[in-house]
Amino acid sequence: MRLRRFTYLNTSLLLLWAGFVYAQAESQTQDEVNSCISCHLEVGDELADPVEGMKEDVHTRQGLSCADCHGGDPKAGLDGDMEASMDPGKGYIGIPKRTDIPQFCGRCHSNPNYMRRFNPRVATDQLDRYRTSVHGQRLAKGDTKVATCIDCHGVHGVRGAKDSRSSVYPLNIPETCGKCHADAEHMEGYNIPTDQSEKYKTSVHGIALLEKGDQAAPACNDCHGNHGASPPGAPSVAFICGQCHLNNSELFLKSPHRVAFDEMGLPECETCHGNHGIQHPSDQMLSTGDSGVCIECHEEDSKGYITAVAMHQQIISLENSIQLADSVVSKAERAGMQVSESKFQLHDADDALIKSRTMVHSLSVTKIQEVSKTGLDLAEGALQAGYAALDEVQFRRKGLSISLIFILFLAFGVYLKIREVDQKHPPK
Repeated sequence: MRLRRFTYLNTSLLLLWAGFVYAQAESQTQDEVNSCISCHLEVGDELADPVEGMKEDVHTRQGLSCADCHGGDPKAGLDGDMEASMDPGKGYIGIPKRTDIPQFCGRCHSNPNYMRRFNPRVATDQLDRYRTSVHGQRLAKGDTKVATCIDCHGVHGVRGAKDSRSSVYPLNIPETCGKCHADAEHMEGYNIPTDQSEKYKTSVHGIALLEKGDQAAPACNDCHGNHGASPPGAPSVAFICGQCHLNNSELFLKSPHRVAFDEMGLPECETCHGNHGIQHPSDQMLSTGDSGVCIECHEEDSKGYITAVAMHQQIISLENSIQLADSVVSKAERAGMQVSESKFQLHDADDALIKSRTMVHSLSVTKIQEVSKTGLDLAEGALQAGYAALDEVQFRRKGLSISLIFILFLAFGVYLKIREVDQKHPPK
């Protein structure tokens, strides 16, 4: 009996709780199904698109509704009074002017106290940064073709940057920027090339990001900035490249090229490597052949020309030494010899080769020789160890051959002896 009463009590409480939840949900539904949503869905076509888009919008997921952005009184429209729901006196904005969009979004996104409720780590200086950018400055002058918040992030259906469907997800950023910057008609009058997007796709950065999915590779915003559209305080391209290529940047800034480039007004890294279409650097860039970049500025027999040739020879010499040693060590390994120490030496020699290539930015033949000598010594040590291992293989093979011959000779002697015994004592 007690168990039955207890069950009835629990059931009653459960029903009461369910009723309360239903009432709350019904009340919430009444709030959510406001005149904005019902009217837009009823009219349909393009007016229904915002409602559909907002279903997965990051703002919706945070509990925000139409009125949080557009103002007005959605509840008033439930009685059929659309004018009351869109009363400017109640803050109704509707579609903001294009020139007002940054401030429109900035009402919330520039308010640290408000944004802290949703994400304490989110930046709230986007509007200030945008105003310092080329986009922001031109918009302030009335140029409505430049990008605003909605051109990059979307309008209804905005997704977080970590969402792979977001227009600002790392793999999607080149396409997002390219919507404007690859459109020759849209960019007409700005005197800016429109081939950046196509060049980037074939670059070492573009291939790493778009084809290999390496999100550590830079997209447009990593070099040009996000809302600022230019990294604040960056005096030159080298400082931007140096955020990732630190060693190369530090060597360059101490090299003779730094002063020369400044005097000639040349962009630093870009002069040799290009910008949007940067290809994987090769040793041939130092050569005097068609792929050489040094000879574009330095005439034959000039100091710069001679330096380039010397650096190229040092690096090629080390590379060839490593390849030779690797082939010998690999051959010994395939023969079954223990060559782990030699492989470690080759690994260190590879590191020296990488450092030698980086040291090119110092334009110091002496420094490259110091680094490459370490690599050459390691490669030579691995080579000699490889030769010794191959000699050991040959020695073992000769010893095995001699042993095999001896065993065969012994077996043949045993065979003859058995045969002799069988002839003297044939089986009965």
